[in-house]
Amino acid sequence: MNKRPTFTLRQVLRALALALPLGLALPLALAAQSPFSAAARVNDAIVTYFEIEQRALFLQVIRTPGDVRNVALESLVNERLQLAEARRLGVVASEAEIAEGIAEFAARAELSAAEFLDAIGQEGVAPETFRDFVANNISWRNVVQARFGARARAATSDDAVARALAHEPQLGSGQILLAELIVPVTPENRETLRDDLAQLATELNFEIDLFTEAARRFSAAPTREEGGLTGWRALDTIPAQLREDMMLLSVGETYGPVVLGPAIGIFQLRGLSQGSFRAPAAISIDYATLTLPAAGTEAGQAASAALRAEVDQCDDLYALRPGAFTRQDQPLSAIPTDIAMVLSTLDTDEIGFTPGRDGTSRIAVILCARNVAPPEGGIEVVRQGLFAAQLEANAVALLEELRADAIITYD
Repeated sequence: MNKRPTFTLRQVLRALALALPLGLALPLALAAQSPFSAAARVNDAIVTYFEIEQRALFLQVIRTPGDVRNVALESLVNERLQLAEARRLGVVASEAEIAEGIAEFAARAELSAAEFLDAIGQEGVAPETFRDFVANNISWRNVVQARFGARARAATSDDAVARALAHEPQLGSGQILLAELIVPVTPENRETLRDDLAQLATELNFEIDLFTEAARRFSAAPTREEGGLTGWRALDTIPAQLREDMMLLSVGETYGPVVLGPAIGIFQLRGLSQGSFRAPAAISIDYATLTLPAAGTEAGQAASAALRAEVDQCDDLYALRPGAFTRQDQPLSAIPTDIAMVLSTLDTDEIGFTPGRDGTSRIAVILCARNVAPPEGGIEVVRQGLFAAQLEANAVALLEELRADAIITYD
C-alpha cells in the first residue's frame, strides 16, 4: 500500500502570488447573522456570509495582506458582476478549463490537484470555495479576451514596442506613487534639519492629510502645490537603495529623511502597483543638466520658461546653449540621488528641476535617453508583455464600468 504523501501549506504559499482586486474597505457586521443570508446584493445576485467567511479563510491561508474579510467581500461582489458579463457573452468557464486551472495552481506548489485541495481543506477551506475562485477568474479572463483581445493586439505596434524598450515610465510594470516634502539645507538649519525631518516623518506616519498640509506649507519642491504628490513613476527609475525600502512600505507610511544633494526630504507612500509587465531595465541614463537662477527669483522663472520654450530635445542644447550644459551617460547607481529622483519622473526629452547645491541656484535636468539591455527572449517577449498590460488596463476599466452601472447594497 502506497504511503499517502505529506505536504504543508508552506508548499502552497511559496507558489501562490495571486492578483486579487482589493476594492473598497467596507465594515462587515457578521455577528448573529445566518451564514446563508445575504451580506451583499449585486443586481439580482447575492453574496452570503458563508461565502465571505470561506473566501476570507482562503485569503488568510495564502497570506493576502489587509483586512481579509473586507477583501473577500469586495472580491465576491466584483465576481458577481464579472460572471454576469461572462454569461451575457457566453464565455463562462467550462469544466475542462476549471479542472486545468485547479491543476495549474496545484502544480505551482508542486502538488497534485487532490493534494492541493486536501492541504487547504486542512485549514477549513471547502473545495467548492477554491473551485469557484478559479472558475470566476477564468470566466473573467475569457470576457477580457473576447472583448479586448483584438484591440490589445492592435496596440502592440512596433512603435509601442520601441517605446517599451526605451523604458518610458508609463510603459513600465511596477509603479509607485509618492508624496514628498523637500527642504533645502541652509547655514541656519544645517545642524538640525535632519533630526527635525526625522521627527516630522514620525509625526506624519500614516497621516495622509497632515502630510499633504505640511508639504504645501514647508516643501521647496515644485510638487508643493499638489500637496507633495509626485505622480506615478516607474519603480525601476527609483534609485535602487531607495526602491528596495519603499517597496516594503504600507500606504500612508513615511520614509526618510533622505539626503538629496543640497536638500533633505521625507516621503510618504500613496500607492504601489506591481503590474504584470516589466519592461527591460535601464543599464544607463543619458541626461543633461544646466544651472539656472533660483526658482524664487524673476530671473529664475524667466530662465525656466525660456528653457522649456526653446528646448524640445536634448540635441537642441548644442545649438541653443553651447557650453552652458553638461551631458552624461551614467548607470542609475552612479547618478546623484537628487538628480535621479527628478529623472524618475521624466519621459524622454522632458525637463525637471531640483535645487542647486549652492542654495542660490536651480538645476534643470533633461532626460535624453534610457539605454536598455536587449530583452531576454527577443522583441516578442516585450510585445507579449505589452499585450498583457493592455488587457489588464481594459479589464480594470470594464470592471469600474460594471460597478458604476450596477445596484450594489450591503446588508
